[in-house]
Amino acid sequence: MPPAEPAMSAESMRRPASVPVDALDAFLPIPAADPLTGAFPRRVSPMPWRHSQPVAAEEQAAALDRLRRTPRRTSSVAYLHVPFCRSRCLFCGFWRNPWHEDVSKPFTDLLIREIELRSRQPLVQDGPALTAVYLGGGTPTALDAADIARIVLTLRRCLPLAETCEITLEGRTSDITVEKITAAIEAGVNRVSLGVQSFDTEVRRKLGRRQPRAELIDRINMVTRKGAAIVIDLIYGLPGQTADVWARDIATAADEIGLDGLDIYALNVFPGGPLARSIASGKLAALPGIEDQARAYAAARAWFADRGWSKLSQAHLGRTPLERNIYNRQIKAGATCLAFGPGSGGSDPTFSWRIDADLERWQSAIEAGEEPIVGLVRHPPFRAASAAITAGFENGRLDLGAIDRLMPGFAERSSYLFVAWERAGLIRYSGDVVETTLPGDFWATTLSAGATSILQEL
Repeated sequence: MPPAEPAMSAESMRRPASVPVDALDAFLPIPAADPLTGAFPRRVSPMPWRHSQPVAAEEQAAALDRLRRTPRRTSSVAYLHVPFCRSRCLFCGFWRNPWHEDVSKPFTDLLIREIELRSRQPLVQDGPALTAVYLGGGTPTALDAADIARIVLTLRRCLPLAETCEITLEGRTSDITVEKITAAIEAGVNRVSLGVQSFDTEVRRKLGRRQPRAELIDRINMVTRKGAAIVIDLIYGLPGQTADVWARDIATAADEIGLDGLDIYALNVFPGGPLARSIASGKLAALPGIEDQARAYAAARAWFADRGWSKLSQAHLGRTPLERNIYNRQIKAGATCLAFGPGSGGSDPTFSWRIDADLERWQSAIEAGEEPIVGLVRHPPFRAASAAITAGFENGRLDLGAIDRLMPGFAERSSYLFVAWERAGLIRYSGDVVETTLPGDFWATTLSAGATSILQEL
């Protein structure tokens, strides 16, 4: 275990000989750099699936059969995927299918059939009650009001939901109507998450979002105070998003709309995606650098803190008790996730799997009474410890003792990194507890990736 007050001697900063240079040294902060803006050259994310192993084709049928027949043992959530959008936003890496008005009912019929078919499995029906359900996409709010309600009522009828289960409907403000929000809430939705990205009309148009600022604000205010938590997401580092534009974005979210919570994300540019191509071709200006992103993050945290908002995670802030952020916290902590709908992904402590994203193949399988799983991988032995690290940095507090019990030797091996991070001002490190500072929150995914890299050596 690391000492209560780690010494900053050369001995304490020595990398354990058994750990490869690239497993640790790549995550050492840059000496004498501003911890907020320059601790690392870039932000990286942990990729626990890198060490997962595909289940051999000849073993998949038996493995899936055991999976379906095994009751859940851990905290559990569910995810439903609605893979349609009216248009593709430049920044999005998840677009799959264009939306057509005649899609709503037949798709909903099939999704309900899938839920009913699989609800008989011990994996779905037996075990801890589900604490959260997330209807994501794509754009679930593209569905008709009646179909949104039918899906939610089916979930409540077929799945073992906790009495206080968080049921989130994700959507676009351009799709939201009073009829849809009323139908959703009456059916059981108690949380609505809307993609905003920016309130600035020009920035939005560059992203492929057509609603101007005033209409966007009116649409959000229309659905607040209806009995469900209303949350939005804002992205910093967007093309054309100056410091002044970002300041107006966060001020608008805090002061002009009755939100219950919001996410603040750094822009993620998908290689080869439409945004990357637009920048490469010169259609869009180069994006703000990592220093600008760091300052934008710090500005938002300070603005919301001054107005009494609480930090629920590294990127999520809450204003009222209605916002609990259960699904996101549970996923980061490695909860079992039941998956429904084409393109969705599920997991349990042993496996991860995905439902076929091809609409025709998914439809054929459901109509034949089959489960259209097209990918099954086995987690590495350190998956539980990896999830604990991810959740710890996400929430700003890491229990090294708990991780060491999962993977003995972790605390000793990782002390080299934690001492360096504390010295750089990214964390506070005392005994078995690591707490992130504001700069550490900004670099949380990088810190998580660094700590996770230790696990494969134990």
